[in-house]
Amino acid sequence: MSKILGIDVGATGIKGAIVDTKKGEMITDRFKLATPNKSTPKHVLKVMQKIIKHFDWEGKDVGIGFPSIINYGYTLSAANIHNKWLNFPAEKYFRKKLDARIQLINDADAAGISERYHGAAKDVKGTVILLTLGTGIGSAIFRNGLLIPNTELGHLHYKESIAEHYAANSVRERNDLKYKEWSVELQNVLLYIEHLFSPDLFILGGGVSKKFHKYEKYLKKVRAKIVAAKMRNEAGIIGAAMALDMD
Repeated sequence: MSKILGIDVGATGIKGAIVDTKKGEMITDRFKLATPNKSTPKHVLKVMQKIIKHFDWEGKDVGIGFPSIINYGYTLSAANIHNKWLNFPAEKYFRKKLDARIQLINDADAAGISERYHGAAKDVKGTVILLTLGTGIGSAIFRNGLLIPNTELGHLHYKESIAEHYAANSVRERNDLKYKEWSVELQNVLLYIEHLFSPDLFILGGGVSKKFHKYEKYLKKVRAKIVAAKMRNEAGIIGAAMALDMD
């Protein structure tokens, strides 16, 4: 068994668990703390240190899923986190401050890895697109099982802004929309992405995936097959740990 601590950094919460990366499952309960209102590197680091302390983690392996474009360890975007992360050497920073072997990966890519090896995308050929519907919309694209990293489809230009400003789950919650109302925009975004990439399968993840039965019937115009993510809220943690094991 290969044990790695996985940490998933989100816009509202930072959660972690110790993961068996071979089985693709958490072997501890998930521990979650709020993302600091001022989510600078210093403040996010403090939360990570609390998570490590909570698990009394003596290992040197920590995989981190992060809401940013990740390129050679640098965080190049900061849509739902403090702008001090822009062009920041995050992987080096965490490696030094946590005194650990670190793998930093885009959070949606981490969720995608989890689904690719242990969830709804396992053994699926062709083009698979995972969309994580949360505060924003993250994305992971696989072509015949190979990840195309940092796709950020939630930031596609859409109407007067970007796709996630219309179809993220946070929009549904903030505007108190019924699933049928919210699904109008979600379906239009899926049709837009389908026009660009012609996927064979859409996987819808994030917390709202467990309510898939409430809005599945409103997405019928989309040609590609649409399914709910199987790994649910554990996907980011598990995938972040697996990314380090795969490095």
